[in-house]
Amino acid sequence: MTRISFRAALAFSLGIAVLPVAGHGVSVPAAMAQSAADNAPAAPVQILYKALDTVQKAHSSFAERSQIVAPAIDQSYDLTAVLKASVGLRYNALNDDEKQKLLAAFRNYTVARYVSSFKPGSDVQFSVSPTIADAPAGGGKIVVTHVGGDDGSAPTELSYIVHQENGSWRITDVLLSDAISVRQPPSARILVPHWPLAV
Repeated sequence: MTRISFRAALAFSLGIAVLPVAGHGVSVPAAMAQSAADNAPAAPVQILYKALDTVQKAHSSFAERSQIVAPAIDQSYDLTAVLKASVGLRYNALNDDEKQKLLAAFRNYTVARYVSSFKPGSDVQFSVSPTIADAPAGGGKIVVTHVGGDDGSAPTELSYIVHQENGSWRITDVLLSDAISVRQPPSARILVPHWPLAV
């Protein structure tokens, strides 16, 4: 499994969201069992997948589906950490107002990409592995998932790096099997749609 940046993995996962998964693991409703503690490492991924499952089954407007996804993004991701890692050293040179504006734009784009990718009727299936591994660095955990459709083809594996802060777990990066980090330029950019904040 090779590390890629969140922005790459998000963009790639959105691009392959309709790839099939063959009866793989449990669906989101089962994965969201009441026994799962809110502070468990898998909780942010389950929150995200539950929202995505909801919007692809909802026959509502883009704005209404965005209102479902946005809170899940806020609960699931540490977008500030993701943004800082994506921008790199230049992030520290921004003033507070610039950071807030950039974060707002990043959040809005992230929400919009999820909503536009998981359209009503998509029938994308999500599964979350019950096995949680230690991340190789930083004290985080790795939550392995599979994403795809249901036509019998192999699922796409996406693993989320989560870190705990103030008692809550948040996604800070994504791992994609056999991919290259697009933070390490330049060839890996061909694997994923362009992320507008790429620097």
